[in-house]
Amino acid sequence: MTRDDLIAAYSAPGRHYHDLRHVEDCLAWLDRVAGLDARDREILTLAIWWHDVVYDPRRSDNEEQSAVLAERHVAPDMRDEVARLIRLTRTHDVAAGDRRGALLVSIDLAILGADEAGYDAYADAIRREYADVPDDAYRAGRSAVLDRFLNRPMIYPDADFAAALDQKARANLSRELRAHALLR
Repeated sequence: MTRDDLIAAYSAPGRHYHDLRHVEDCLAWLDRVAGLDARDREILTLAIWWHDVVYDPRRSDNEEQSAVLAERHVAPDMRDEVARLIRLTRTHDVAAGDRRGALLVSIDLAILGADEAGYDAYADAIRREYADVPDDAYRAGRSAVLDRFLNRPMIYPDADFAAALDQKARANLSRELRAHALLR
């Protein structure tokens, strides 16, 4: 896949959040991270570009399929690490001491700590991606996802992201969860 192919994948119809803007936002977050050497930055950049290249809300293996594609197209000296990082975005669970993993997962989840308008736009875009799911089923599934994040000791595995975004993310997630409860 070429860069144009990646851009086309992220520009496909039905992508309202997991689109090119999400990649650009993630890259902008990466640009703010200090203390990365060139190799770490390149690996994280590739992981960002590839992490949602496959996205179908009806499937549960998007991250795996994205990782497999990355393994086929990323340079051999980085492909295993890029694929490993992509696979972390399925559960967002990162082992202690895994700085690259902590950064990628934190960057991927940064939207949760956006201001209210930004978060609401994100939540609306996610709903549009799941437009074919009936409202009751969507609210139940989405509420379960929100609960999982809220029940974590820290949403962001990177300490700097946690310090900057965790409190706001919890407020946003709680607000959305209350809205879903009111609609039941």
